[in-house]
Amino acid sequence: MALVGTRNTFEILARAGYGAKGVVYLLLGGLAFSSVLVGGSGEDSPEGALSRLLGAPMGRAVLGAIAVGLAGYVLWRLAQSLLDADDNGTDATGLLTRAGQLASAVANSVLAATAAGLALNGGGSGGSDSSSIIAMVMSQPFGQWMVGAIGATFIGAGIAQVYRGAVRDYEDRITIPARFKPVLDPVCQYGLIARGALFVIIGGLIIFAAITVSPENAGGLRDALDWLRSQPYGAALYGLMAAGLAAYGAYAIVQAFYRRMDPPDANDVKRMMPGTA
Repeated sequence: MALVGTRNTFEILARAGYGAKGVVYLLLGGLAFSSVLVGGSGEDSPEGALSRLLGAPMGRAVLGAIAVGLAGYVLWRLAQSLLDADDNGTDATGLLTRAGQLASAVANSVLAATAAGLALNGGGSGGSDSSSIIAMVMSQPFGQWMVGAIGATFIGAGIAQVYRGAVRDYEDRITIPARFKPVLDPVCQYGLIARGALFVIIGGLIIFAAITVSPENAGGLRDALDWLRSQPYGAALYGLMAAGLAAYGAYAIVQAFYRRMDPPDANDVKRMMPGTA
């Protein structure tokens, strides 16, 4: 028998997590876009955007709330991956999707820890340097191939996200009220396509690092945006991607309100424990 209270609590945490993620990307996109309008450099990473909240009124309290929300999002991602909360199944496509959800849980746990650290201690953003992570991987046996595989994974995930936005694949799990669809559908599409395009660029930078055996050539979100800015019409491209990141934040908030969820209960968790099947 399902534990309704447990399910409700888990769903609240998951929705709070989508909301917290949305706030981070809205802040990131807004800061990056404002740097195009008024000059200067934006905080071109989620960790950097979080650090800007320290100087705001009640900044540490807001960061603490974001940390709690992101922790809920991590739990939801783990439920999607390990408990198959979205019923993706165990075929090749389902397992690949669930692997991506597990990777998202790991990445967002780092972001949650960053927000919590800022809320408790202040100081720098505490974000990890992507080139140092790539260097660590590259130093392992077959490290160059492993880095190339990481880059290919980013490219694949980016292409999949662009596709999801282009064909509105998210409608399988999000029910947007009809009166809001004319506004929210283009925002969701734009956000997914922009973030997917940035993932493709990040993957390309990582593969280039693998080919050149130079970890410093790899990069994250900040480096992808900087690369765009260095291209012809770079300021316009940068502005489009910055607005896209804000749109992706809005998409996350749309999920917080309208995503259909089947959160796990205590029985689902018990079934995953060894010897309880």
